[in-house]
Amino acid sequence: MRIENRVKRGFEAILFDMDGTLINSEPHWMTGETELMAEYGHQWTTEDQKYCLGGPLTKVGSYMWKLSGEKESPDYFHQELVRRVISQFRKGIEFMPGAHELLAASKDEGIPIGLVTASPIAMMEATLSRFPADYFDVAVSGDDVQFTKPDPACYFLAAEKLGVDITHCLVLEDSLTGIRAASQSGAFVVAIPHLVTVAESSRVRVLPSLENVSLSQLEDLYTSEYVARSS
Repeated sequence: MRIENRVKRGFEAILFDMDGTLINSEPHWMTGETELMAEYGHQWTTEDQKYCLGGPLTKVGSYMWKLSGEKESPDYFHQELVRRVISQFRKGIEFMPGAHELLAASKDEGIPIGLVTASPIAMMEATLSRFPADYFDVAVSGDDVQFTKPDPACYFLAAEKLGVDITHCLVLEDSLTGIRAASQSGAFVVAIPHLVTVAESSRVRVLPSLENVSLSQLEDLYTSEYVARSS
């Protein structure tokens, strides 16, 4: 696709992670995981959730299968968890603090926007249904790549579809899995950690929340990396 040039001093596109970054889906995952594992005699804990945060879902399915005493199959737990979470999504999705406002500001400024998630396409479509058609310039789900996060393929694909260099993209992520994927792609990452600790580097900056965060602040973070390199 062709993106019209935009005069600016920072990134050429912004790529939003979905779960825990754009939408407050972690409580839905926690509910689904807790209820499903209770049926197999396991009390799901915060440590379990932390281990599974950011997926990929094949890892989550295998983990739940082992905790169940290897009942059913890893794929069963994967698919059943997705079914339960999608059912909750359809009842309503809340946005993470500041995420919708930042997304709307990016749209108003004409910045190319991508949604990049490790979740399956059905879950991504449930989220996209909350927006006008074609609100995002591109959307990449875990079903769109052979290897999903922490593999960087999803971010390479989003940049390719936008027609921009991934190293000129700013990525918003909350999990270690997603941050690893975005970092390995060469993108500049703004991390908003959830239940995890993230170390900053020249290409990774950490914010406690997106609430009251402006595009100018994000561009300052992005630009500071290049200033540091040249100083």
